[in-house]
Amino acid sequence: MAFNNNHLVIMAGGIGSRFWPMSTMDRPKQFIDVMGCGRTLIQLTMDRFEGVCPKENVWVVTSEKYADAVREQLPDIPAENILKEPCRRNTAPCIAYVCWKIKTRNPKANVVVTPSDHVVMNVKEFQRVVTSALNYTQMSDAILTLGMKPTRPETGYGYIEADLSSSSASNKEIFRVDSFKEKPDVETAEKYIRQNNYFWNAGIFIWNVNTIINAFRIYQPEIAEIFTAMMPHFYTENEQKEIDAHFPKCPNISVDYAILEHSDEIYVFPADFGWSDLGTWGSLHAQMDKDLAGNVAIGPDITLYESRGCVVHTTEEKKVVIVGLEGYIVAENGDQLLICKLDDEQRIKEFSDK
Repeated sequence: MAFNNNHLVIMAGGIGSRFWPMSTMDRPKQFIDVMGCGRTLIQLTMDRFEGVCPKENVWVVTSEKYADAVREQLPDIPAENILKEPCRRNTAPCIAYVCWKIKTRNPKANVVVTPSDHVVMNVKEFQRVVTSALNYTQMSDAILTLGMKPTRPETGYGYIEADLSSSSASNKEIFRVDSFKEKPDVETAEKYIRQNNYFWNAGIFIWNVNTIINAFRIYQPEIAEIFTAMMPHFYTENEQKEIDAHFPKCPNISVDYAILEHSDEIYVFPADFGWSDLGTWGSLHAQMDKDLAGNVAIGPDITLYESRGCVVHTTEEKKVVIVGLEGYIVAENGDQLLICKLDDEQRIKEFSDK
C-alpha cells in the first residue's frame, strides 16, 4: 500500500540554455542526450525512479511549449499527469499546484520532487536513499531534502548546514537542518569543505502531501488560497482554463524561500551517489569518463591528438579530429558550432543570444 501512495514529481519547465549550441530555449537540456548514452536527461530521471512508485503516479510540471516533448519522451506516464504552467513562477507555485492536485485524489500521498535535468551515476544507491527517505516522511511531518556530500569547493551550488550532533530517532541517516546557504564565494566554499556538516543542495525534496500543504497554508497563505480555490476544477475540462487564469497570480518564489527557510521541521539526508546538476560544460567534463589526457569525447567518431582537458560533443558529425587543443569546448548542433575555452564558458550566453 505504501508503494501505491508514492508519487514522483518531475519539474521540467526550465529553459536551461547553458549548453548552447546543444541546448536552446526551444530545446532545453532536459530534452537532450547530453551524455551520449541514448537517453535524454528527463528520460534518465524517470529511469532512476524505477520501482519507487507506479508509473500512473508520475507527474511532470512543464510549460505548454514543452508538453509535446514530455509526451514524446515519457510515453508511459498518463497524458493527464503532464501539468502545463501558463507562465514561469519558480518552484513554489509549481510544487503547490501538483501537490494540491495529488491530494485531491490521494490524501495519503507521499511525494518526492526532483528536477528533470540532473544526473546520478550510482542509481542503485540513489534508489536506496530515496526509498528510505519516503519511508521516513510517510510516518512523520518532516520536510526532507537530500544533501550531496561535496567533493570540491563548488561556488555554483547552494549549501545545507546540518546539525550532525544527533540523528533522527527513526532513521540514523537523517539530521536536522541548521540553515541554508546561498552560493558562496571560493573562500567560503573552501571553509565549508573543511567542515563535515555542509552539503550541496540538490533541490530534491521528499514529504507527505499533508505536510507540504499545511506548510504552504502557514507560510504562504496567498499561494494556498489560490490552489485551494481551484480544487473543484482539478480533473475536469475546466482545469487548464482555471490554471491559466489564476496561476499567474502566484508570487515568483522558490520553495526554498517560500517554505524551507521558515519551517522548523526541515531535515537533510546526506548522500553520495554521484550527483551533478550538469549546469555547465565544465560540470559535464567533471562528470564523464576521460581518456588518459583528461578529454571527454561524446560522438560516434572523435579522435584527439596532442590535446588535453577538452570536452567534445559532436553527436551529429561522422568524423571529428581535434589537434593541439588544451582546455577547450568543441560542440555542434545542426548548423551551429562552438569552440570555446572551458575557462571562458560563462561568456557563451553573451554570444549565443546574438
